[in-house]
Amino acid sequence: MDSRLGGQAWLPDPDDFVRVSELVKIYGDTVAVKSVDLSVRRNELFAFLGSSGCGKSTLLRMLAGFEAPTSGRIYLDCEDITDIPPYRRPVNMMFQSYALFPHMTVQANVAFGLKQEGIAKNEIHERVFEALDLMQMASFSRRKPRQLSGGQQQRVALARSLIKRPKLLLLDEPMSALDKQIRQKTQIDLVKILEQVGVTCIIVTHDQEEAMTMATRLAVMTEGQIVQCGAPHDIYTFPNSRFVAGFIGSTNFFSGTITVDAPDHILIESAELMHPLYISHGIGEPLGMQVHVSIRPEQIRVLREQPVAQFNWEHGMVRHVAWLGSYALYQIRLDSGLVINASVPGMALAQADAPGIDEEVFVSWAENSATVLTT
Repeated sequence: MDSRLGGQAWLPDPDDFVRVSELVKIYGDTVAVKSVDLSVRRNELFAFLGSSGCGKSTLLRMLAGFEAPTSGRIYLDCEDITDIPPYRRPVNMMFQSYALFPHMTVQANVAFGLKQEGIAKNEIHERVFEALDLMQMASFSRRKPRQLSGGQQQRVALARSLIKRPKLLLLDEPMSALDKQIRQKTQIDLVKILEQVGVTCIIVTHDQEEAMTMATRLAVMTEGQIVQCGAPHDIYTFPNSRFVAGFIGSTNFFSGTITVDAPDHILIESAELMHPLYISHGIGEPLGMQVHVSIRPEQIRVLREQPVAQFNWEHGMVRHVAWLGSYALYQIRLDSGLVINASVPGMALAQADAPGIDEEVFVSWAENSATVLTT
C-alpha cells in the first residue's frame, strides 16, 4: 500500500499502528492543533498530557472522527481513515462522563452497540458477560448506573467500549470522575485490563500522575503542539525545555550564565545562588549563554552542617514544612531570597534531628542531579 505522508512515500512499520501526519485543526481565527506528527505503536498505551485548551481533546476527537482535520492525514493499521465517518472506523471512545444510559441495566448498556449491529442474541449474551467478567462486574449486571459507584460506572463504560473489539480505544480523562482515594488503584487495574485485552489505547488527561502511572509513552502538549514525546521516566528525568520541566512534576529553577563548558563538566554562575553550579557533563554551548537549570526537590539534601564542597550548596532558613506521609516537603529561603523546595524521605527524618521552621540549614545536590535547559 503506497500511503503518502507530506507528499513522500511512507513505508509502514508493523508496530507503527497509528500515524498522524501534519494534522491541523483551525476554528475561525484559532489554531487548536498545529501540524502534529505522531506515531503510536501496536498495543501501546499512549497518553496526551496537557492543560485545558492545549489541543489534546481536539486531537482525540479527530482520531475518533468527530472532528474533521483542516489539513493532514490519519492512518490506522496502514489504512487512511481521515475521511471515514466515526461509525465506520474500528475505533471506540470512552467519554469523560461515561455516557451510560440511565434507564438501562449494566447488561443492556454493554450490549447496546452489539444490538445496533444486529449481532445474534446468544453471541451478544456471551460477549457481554465475557466483558463483564473481565471487569469483575458480572454480579452487577442487573443494576442501573445510579446504583453503581464512580469506579464501577467506569468499568461498565470500558466494557461497552471493548465489547466491539475496536482496533483503537480512546479514553477522554478516564479518571476525572473518581475520588482521589480510589484513583491510583483504578489506574493500575485499568492498565492490567488493557494489557490483558491487547488493545492499542490513547488517553487524554491533564493529570500528570495519571499519565505517568498508566502510559508507556506520553506526549506533552501546549498551544496545539507536541513539545516532547517519550517514556514517562525519560521526560521526567530529561525534559527538553523549561516548560516541560515545570509541567511534569515539581522542580526548582535557577537562571544563570555559562562560565565554563568543558567536555566533562560545566560551571554556571547564578545571581540566585551564592556558589556556582557544577554539572558533570558539557553541553557544547557558547560561554556567557543564558540558561535555566532544573533540580527536582528529591535531589536536594537538607543538612545541619555546612558542606566542604566548593560548589552545589547553599545556606538558608526553613520557611515551611509539609508532612506528607512518606516524605516531608521543606520550603527553604536561601540567603539570596530565593525559595526552593526539598523532599526529605520520612525514614531519613526519623533517623535524624529533623530541622524545624525558622531553623538555619544547608542544602546541597549532586553534580549529576541538575538538568541544563537552553529552551
